[in-house]
Amino acid sequence: MTTNQLCLSDSYKDQNWDWPVLKHAVSFDINEIRKNLLNLENPCYVVSNGKMLGTGSQRGDKFNDNTFETRAYAPAFLPGQLGDPGFKKIYKTRYCYYAGAMANGIASEEMVIALGKAGFLGSFGAGGLVPSRIEQAIVKIQQALPDGPYAFNLIHSPAEPALERGSVELYLKYGVRCVEAAAFIALTPNVVYYRAAGLGLNADNEIEIKNRIIAKISRREVAAKFMEPPPEKIVQQLVEQGLITSLQAELAAKVPMADDITAEADSGGHTDNRPLVSLLPSIIALRDEIQAKYQYAQPVRVGAGGGIGTPEAALAAFAMGAAYVVTGTVNQGCIEAGACEHTKKLLSEADMADVTMAPASDMFEMGVKLQVLRRGSFFPMRAQKLYELYEAYNSIEEIPAAERVKLEKQIFRKNLDDIWEETKVFFQGRDPIQIVNAEKNPKKKMALIFRWYLGLASRWSNTGEKGREMDYQIWCGPCIGAFNAWVKNSYLEDVKNRRVVDVAENILRGAAFLYRVFMLRNQGVVIPPELGRYVPERISSGLHA
Repeated sequence: MTTNQLCLSDSYKDQNWDWPVLKHAVSFDINEIRKNLLNLENPCYVVSNGKMLGTGSQRGDKFNDNTFETRAYAPAFLPGQLGDPGFKKIYKTRYCYYAGAMANGIASEEMVIALGKAGFLGSFGAGGLVPSRIEQAIVKIQQALPDGPYAFNLIHSPAEPALERGSVELYLKYGVRCVEAAAFIALTPNVVYYRAAGLGLNADNEIEIKNRIIAKISRREVAAKFMEPPPEKIVQQLVEQGLITSLQAELAAKVPMADDITAEADSGGHTDNRPLVSLLPSIIALRDEIQAKYQYAQPVRVGAGGGIGTPEAALAAFAMGAAYVVTGTVNQGCIEAGACEHTKKLLSEADMADVTMAPASDMFEMGVKLQVLRRGSFFPMRAQKLYELYEAYNSIEEIPAAERVKLEKQIFRKNLDDIWEETKVFFQGRDPIQIVNAEKNPKKKMALIFRWYLGLASRWSNTGEKGREMDYQIWCGPCIGAFNAWVKNSYLEDVKNRRVVDVAENILRGAAFLYRVFMLRNQGVVIPPELGRYVPERISSGLHA
């Protein structure tokens, strides 16, 4: 076999296939063959002239007085055909793909708007932001995308329940019709309130769901809570508080808490480091069990997130039954992301092993960790040191003097008493009860002081705080390494070219291309490596649905 020929395996030659024959243009040049494979709008036929294999896009009887035998066939297959059409219908998108929220506005307004205008769903990173900042984002995004699509993150905040409640009140006030619920370990009255407050009956007396929830989970027990109707006890409390009506309470017992469940595998930020090939089938099976029990009019869809950074990963998720795919880490390095240029450069140089787990600010006292970039930052090591001190002592005063000096010089760069004063000012405008509790509990006070560093470390990464580069907290999953390897030597290798829509389009276009390659391989065609890979390309006119 030469490099400009497709090759047919011996096992295939022995089979008797009844294929059509081709009469129009047949390509035997490797560049033309690649064009035929990439022309997703037209079918691709693999044909033989008796000596070698080529490709064409039309079927017929003869070509230049020579008969060509068709050996394999891949139909036209567009990116919009991947996934569950129901996802596109509900969220008014062109594709079964969305960019997940990254907290503190990393998934920015600009990102959500750019994606929405291109037919993709994007989720604004509201986690960790105060209500006034979230309100600004709502107004800006709704002005740019009055008909959507867009979503807003609703992050579980056990340490600051007032923030979670404030977000829900804003979403209801402004008519935000889709939230991405993340980091929940149990259902709270806040998320149930959002869901139930959007229930009603339409003109045909059928249940109408206005407030959609996409729940991002990594555990079966949590997924089950979102697949089942909300707890009756919480619903009744909402009725008694006058927040929802008796009718809404009745309807809540007939619908699942979420419309969609994102099975989140090994991802950046909060993660249980689950492998997607184990997690996704398990969650789909759980969905089927719960659907058999409740017989919902519309079964809960299950999508896949965590590790989706290449066309191969996206196609694998769809092949396993994902209704849609979700990206995260790869978007943080894009132009529209709310992260500084230094952070984006570090991400563009990262490999799969350049990540590690570190204590999380929002769930510090619970010992929860999140996945961050290790390359180019001391944050993981310093954050772990703070947690070890929190575990070992009951107050700041108990910490040995020599250890305290190290903290003040190496990590905080300030006197801890001054840090406490700044912490009090911060929480007075965010959640004052935190300071009240800390004044009564020395260990709580120590936790808030340590969280000063953990919280600011992510903000420094976003704003590009000079002199604090080695303390940047950069949420990152291992898929960044796979993404960087994929885009190497393409235009997307340069961070200045990484636009979020370009990344999305190339991942989906690549997945559709690989699907056709997979179909040809299953019919016995051996595809040379140089033809079986999808290289990112500029898509000037956007994808065809």
